[in-house]
Amino acid sequence: MTANYLDTAQGRRLAYHLTAGTGPTIVFLGGLKSDMEGTKAVHLEAWAKAQGRAFLRFDYSGHGESSGTFEEGCIGDWHEDTLAAIDALTDGAIVPVGSSMGGWQALLLARVRPERIAGMVTIAAAPDFTEDGYWASFTEGQKAELETQGYVELPSDYMEPYRISKRMIEDGRNRLVLRAPLSLPFPVRCLQGTADTAVSTETALRLLDHADCADMRLTLVKDADHRFSDAACLTLIEKAVLDVLGDA
Repeated sequence: MTANYLDTAQGRRLAYHLTAGTGPTIVFLGGLKSDMEGTKAVHLEAWAKAQGRAFLRFDYSGHGESSGTFEEGCIGDWHEDTLAAIDALTDGAIVPVGSSMGGWQALLLARVRPERIAGMVTIAAAPDFTEDGYWASFTEGQKAELETQGYVELPSDYMEPYRISKRMIEDGRNRLVLRAPLSLPFPVRCLQGTADTAVSTETALRLLDHADCADMRLTLVKDADHRFSDAACLTLIEKAVLDVLGDA
């Protein structure tokens, strides 16, 4: 399918696919350097369509078919993109499904649009990773490199090295969600693989412990990796979405 495009107030052009159906609208929020053509996004769209449910997937700026480059972006830019897509393309209640960095985006969304969220699903959520993952692991040499050239390059298990900018690190500090109260006044289901080398089970447990949520559950899946995309994992994602939807 050919993507549609949304022009945002910040001057970005976001590619998206929107499926009409009954609400709440399920909104897939992808991970860092992922795009809306990933296995989980496409599978969940087909599943939602088969059930007649409304569904939205989109590319952040600097990702996939959207404008910009990854190196120019930061958590705050992608938060603005998420808000723009949701405000312009959906009405009423939504169910964000956030994968990895998309889990952080879902939590940021909960801060500013809690009244729109009927429930939330996270998959290997990576809140605060720019600080607790990147910055905390940087050597003094890498920190100096960040200052002198404005970025460092980090190896990836899944693609070419990530170029992490000074702006991403500094902006991330303004978006942290695990250092202040985090109210999630809706059902939340968190999924996490025990063989995930990008996001640890400790991160998942920290989020579970930190959030103020009356109905929050964490499912640990033995030997599942960060992709969380095999048939069994995809079925778990479906069940988690149905669980938070309840009778909606």
